[in-house]
Order: sequence, then C-alpha cells, then structure tokens
Amino acid sequence: MAEISHPPMEQLQDLEYCIDSNPPWPETVLLAFQNYILMLGTSAFIPALLVPAMGGSDGDRARVIQTLLFVAGIKTLLQALFGTRLPAVVGGSFAYVVPIAYIINDSSLQKISNDHERFIHTMRAIQGALIVASSIQIILGYSQVWGLFSRFFSPLGMAPVVGLVGLGMFQRGVPQLGNCIEIGLPMLLLVIGLTQYLKHVRPFKDVPIFERFPILICVAIVWIYAVILTASGAYRGKPSLTQHSCRTDKANLISTAPWVKFPYPLQWGPPTFSVGHSFAMMSAVLVSMIESTGAYMAASRLAIATPPPAYVLSRGIGWQGIGVLLDGLFGTGTGSTVLVENVGLLGLTRVGSRRVVQVSAGFMILFSIFGKFGAVFASIPVPIYAALHCILFGLVAAVGLSFLQFTNMNSMRNLMITGLSLFLGISIPQFFVQYWDARHYGLVHTNAGWFNAFLNTIFMSPATVGLIIAVFMDNTMEVERSKKDRGMPWWVKFRTFRGDNRNEEFYTLPFNLNRFFPPT
Repeated sequence: MAEISHPPMEQLQDLEYCIDSNPPWPETVLLAFQNYILMLGTSAFIPALLVPAMGGSDGDRARVIQTLLFVAGIKTLLQALFGTRLPAVVGGSFAYVVPIAYIINDSSLQKISNDHERFIHTMRAIQGALIVASSIQIILGYSQVWGLFSRFFSPLGMAPVVGLVGLGMFQRGVPQLGNCIEIGLPMLLLVIGLTQYLKHVRPFKDVPIFERFPILICVAIVWIYAVILTASGAYRGKPSLTQHSCRTDKANLISTAPWVKFPYPLQWGPPTFSVGHSFAMMSAVLVSMIESTGAYMAASRLAIATPPPAYVLSRGIGWQGIGVLLDGLFGTGTGSTVLVENVGLLGLTRVGSRRVVQVSAGFMILFSIFGKFGAVFASIPVPIYAALHCILFGLVAAVGLSFLQFTNMNSMRNLMITGLSLFLGISIPQFFVQYWDARHYGLVHTNAGWFNAFLNTIFMSPATVGLIIAVFMDNTMEVERSKKDRGMPWWVKFRTFRGDNRNEEFYTLPFNLNRFFPPT
C-alpha cells in the first residue's frame, strides 16, 4: 500500500496566527470589528424574535439589543481573560427561546392588558429565571464537576458533538437565506469567491485582504446593493416576509435607538422569581453548556491550541455561569453561549489570536453605549448573515469531524457510534422542532408547562442529543478493548493541565493568578 501522505496532526498547519500570537495593530482592530459585525446577526435577531411577543415596542427592542451587546462585551472579555482563555465570543443563545416562550405565555403575564407593562413584567420574570438557573453552570464549573464529567469524552465522542454544533444550525442557513435570495445568494458566492479563489490576490503587498477581511468587504458590497434595491422600490407591494427579510429600512431600529445610553443592572426593575420558570430555564443552561463545550473544542483547534484540559473547561463553564448571571441582572432577554459563527471565523480568516477577540469585546461595549451607531449595523438584513452562517457553521462542523483522524474509522464500533449520533442528533431535534410552537409547548405537552419546556429544550438541541448518544455508547460498548480505536492514547494527555507542556502556554491565567488558583 502506498505511504499515507496525510498522517494525523495534532494542530492545524495552515493558520497564520495562533492563540497567543498577534497580528499588527491595524489588522487586529479591523479583525476585531469584523468579529463585532458578525455577532450582531444573533444579537439583533433574538430580540427581534422575542421582544414583540413580550409586548415590547421598537424602542424596547433597540434597548434590549444595546443591553445584549454591552453584556456580551463584558462576558467575552471575562472569558478571554479568566475563563478558557480561548478566542471565543460569548453572546446571546437561541437555546433559551423555548423556556422564554413558556414564560412569555404564562397566564399571569398574558392577562396584563397594557403592552409595555406586560413587557416589563415579562422581562423581570425572565431575569429572575436566568439568575436562579445560572447557579447550575456556576456550581458545575467551579466545583470541577463538569471537568470530571469531561473525562468520559474521547475524540470519537467529541467529533459528532462538535460536528453537530455546526450542522445543527442548518435552519439558520439556506432557510433564512432563501427568504431574500437576491441578497443572500450573491453574498454567499462573493464570500466563497474572495476567501477560496482570490485569497492569494494581494492588492496591498503584505496583507491578504480578501482572506483576512472577507466579511467587512462582502457585507459592505451586498449591504449597499440591498440599500439600492430598497430605495428603488423593488420591494414595494411584496409579501410581509420578503419586506422583513430584504428591506434595510424595516426595523425602526435607528430612529428608536438613543444616541447615548449606558445599560445598568436592574434597569427594568427588580427581578421576579418563580420555581416553574427557573426549572424551565435550567434546561437551556444545560444545553448552552454542552454547545459551548463543543464550541470550545473547535476554537482550540482553530487557534492552534491543545484541547482544553478538564480544569480549564470547568473554569470556562464557571465564568459562563457568571455571564448568565449578568444576563439576568442587566436584562438581556436571553442567556448566553459561545457564538459558533465567530468560532468559524477563526478558520475563515486563519487568525486564532486571543487579542482580536478581546478588542472585539471593546467594540461591543462601545457601540452598545452609543446606540445610534450600533443600530445602523444591526439593520443589516438577515439573509446576509444567513449566507455567512452557511460557510461558518459548515466549517465548524468539519473541524469537529477532523477529530476522527485520531480514531480507527475502520472499526465497525466507531462507525456505528459516529453515524448513529450524527443522524439522530439531527433527526430527533428536527422531529421535536416540527411539533413546537410558542403556545402549545411542542411534542412534550403535559399539564406542567415547565416540564414541557425542559424536555423540549433538551431534545431540540442537536449537540445535546449527539452528546447523550455518542458519550453513552462510547463509554459502554467494548470500552477496554477499544481504547486505541477511540483515540484515547492521544487524548489522555489533555485531560489534566500538566499532562502536556503546551497547556501552560495556552491556558495559564494572566497577572500571575495561577499562584492563587493552581491548576489541577
């Protein structure tokens, strides 16, 4: 047999900057702004989905977006400094939509006739649930319980989980792009063309601008194109879905956003607490924890770092719990997770620098305070983001599957675990999604609304379903005989902080804090 030309490699070789190497400052600032533009898609879409259902006005929605961006900046900075220290952006999460919809439809809130008053009371109820539910991540993280559980992970178990973190987002790809094909398709083709076919073209000698700044270039071009279509009356008389997806002047975001507004804790009033609401929200906290774990694994690979050891993973989850607590205190209207699209951006630009993400956190905070400026960027049509999601979510999925190179994929055991977890990880959530609507609570429909929200949230998450299946089967089927096949000889050294010398380089806390918090 011919010699294998592509042996397994611990680290990706064709990235320009790793986690602790930094581009020149002008590039760093532009890359950070690019990260900010990308995370705006999720930050604007979640409030657009939830705030009207809560009874909020356009002004309320603009204020929630500002708050979400402000807190996202704080959470991202905390995570990059003291958490996993990976270049991961922490922002709003769709995992919280189901329990929040349950809270919105609570009969005690629905009977409030005044829309603004209902919005305020609903926001306070969501805040209370987030504050209580955040304790799950804080406890599991700082007690090292999540780190202990991560010892059951292997390359075989993590490959489908990380893969599903990307593949499970398929509803945010072509289904949203197709709502305005004349904007979404050019965006998709333009990004692919610049990053893959023109990446070696350098108008400026030292900087591959098409590969390094594809989102800034493509968003600017297609956004101007969308503005021209809107101004020329191309969507006049079109269906409401087309108007909502394509128009650049649809949202009243710019007119209703304040020039300067500083978000502060308890700005909506004191949170209210309910046992049912809190239990429902805990399901989303668990889901976001699993999805973030998969995203951290992908980010470590795209940043040319080692997989985060159990201690570092627990530390990151603990800080993520602090982030959910901040969501509850400030009133962002949702909880938090690692944004998968920004993880994919590390690979697209070939820059895994931690500093870039730290600077992007500054942009989030800055433009959240100066609301008009942030609102301008938040008015970018959703199909533009959907086109980016097609590329970036797919890239993260591929990074997850790359863990299979450390396993024996000629083993029927491994093929069964990988195939079943991938297929059911997509099929089961889709089955639950097609039965769910905001008022009837989905496939699980008992008299206990919190129980419905809890189970529906768990089983509507592809990464969570994939983890349950893959990790269970991987740790119960011929475990001792399959250690090598599972990739454990390679993986085991990353379980502890001192198992690999590179861990200290990548994950040591700043300001010499490891003296006070020694790793294990």
